[in-house]
Amino acid sequence: MFGVVFPNRSFPIDISTFVQIDTFHWVLDMNHFVGEAYDQIGEMCIFLLNNFTLPPDKALAVYVQSPGSSFVFCGAVTLNRPSAVLSLQWPEAGSAAQMQLTAGDSTPISAKIGISVEDVAALQSMDVAAGRRIERLALKVGENLFNFMQSFCGVDGSKLVVPMDILDRWFKKFQEKAKRDPDFLKSFAL
Repeated sequence: MFGVVFPNRSFPIDISTFVQIDTFHWVLDMNHFVGEAYDQIGEMCIFLLNNFTLPPDKALAVYVQSPGSSFVFCGAVTLNRPSAVLSLQWPEAGSAAQMQLTAGDSTPISAKIGISVEDVAALQSMDVAAGRRIERLALKVGENLFNFMQSFCGVDGSKLVVPMDILDRWFKKFQEKAKRDPDFLKSFAL
């Protein structure tokens, strides 16, 4: 049906590694995979296998859950998009008291990745997380530009004055830094 890969962390993992909750839901307990270091897993590639066909109006949705928190939507794959590398934005873990109440004497609470077959139309309205990531990225790039320009500013009455080539200089510096440091652009996406 589907497989997953955690880049730089795993070989392909098929559906048999997940616990099937019911016909349309699967869960991967991250304790079995990485222990308590679940939050170091930042990306996941999910893909449909060749012999599996989703109905055109359905998707495989991916959710993450930190210990003591609710599931948070990360993204989905469909027939039109049979694979995706998803950013795993782990929610803040619940408090120790909350986890104690939830767990009781049962097995320890751990982080989980959930996979669910859902209607494509319902998921499109849920992908607000992607919009927030793009907004955060744009704000960080804008802040970087503002800080760069501020270092060249002069004052003319009530106006800030910058050199005419300031955008070109900033963009060249931005590109050079991105080439030198592969983690530079990743720091903007967090």
